[in-house]
Amino acid sequence: MYDQPRANPSLAAMTFDQMLERVRYEGAYPTRERAAESVHTVLAALGRQVTGDERVDLAQRLPVEAALTLTAQIPDKEQLTGWGFVKDMAARAGGTPATARWDTGAVLAVVTRLAGPDLLARILRQLPDGYALLFGQAELRRPQPAA
Repeated sequence: MYDQPRANPSLAAMTFDQMLERVRYEGAYPTRERAAESVHTVLAALGRQVTGDERVDLAQRLPVEAALTLTAQIPDKEQLTGWGFVKDMAARAGGTPATARWDTGAVLAVVTRLAGPDLLARILRQLPDGYALLFGQAELRRPQPAA
C-alpha cells in the first residue's frame, strides 16, 4: 500500500513547543508560559482580522494549538489599522500599547516564517495599512486612485 495524498495537508514546519521556543527567543521572554500567553493573545487578535482563504491557509501552516487559537475567533465586522490592532490588543489584555507591540512583533516574526512570502503577501493585501510593519516587512504605500 502507499499513502494517499490528503486534501489539505498541514504545512506547519514546527511543533507548538518549537513555536513557543522561537517566540520566547524573539521576545526575550523569561519563561515559556509568558511566550505562550503572547502567542495566544496575538493569534486571537489576528483571528479577529484575517478572513477568507487567507485565514484558512494560515491556520493550515500553524501548529494545531496555534491554529485553534486563530480560528476560534469571530472576525470583526470592521478591520482595524495596524496601530488600532495593537491598541485593541492592549485593551483586551489589560496591558500597555508598548507591551502589545512587543508581543506582536515577537509572535508575528514566527508567523511570518511559517506563512511564507506568498501567503504573507496575500494576508497583507487583505489588511488595512500598518500591518506590514507588525509582520517585520516594509510598509509600501498603496497607489491612490486618480481623482
